[in-house]
Amino acid sequence: MANNFKNAFATSVSTNSGSPTDVYTANNGSAVNSILIELDIANTGTSAVTVTVLVRDSSASTAFHLVKNAPVPVGSALKVVSGQKIVLNGDDKIQVYASAATVDVIASILEDVT
Repeated sequence: MANNFKNAFATSVSTNSGSPTDVYTANNGSAVNSILIELDIANTGTSAVTVTVLVRDSSASTAFHLVKNAPVPVGSALKVVSGQKIVLNGDDKIQVYASAATVDVIASILEDVT
């Protein structure tokens, strides 16, 4: 099976911690892994925001923080994942919520890793 590089995008993310925005779901329904290579967040608004990024483990139905309430100033970006790699098993999710919906998210992923 060939590895596939993919970008996942989200804009105007949720402001509700109880229902965060799904940025990416690892290989929906398959047993192969994905690797999160980079995750960037940009503040597109006119006020500072705080951002929380979660990895939702589908096998345990539990979410783990990559970053919690990280400040992102006006016109700035935050590299949440850069250099390290996060392995995602099938149906694991990357989720984001922020203090304002003026946030864009870009995730770079390597899919179909066996």
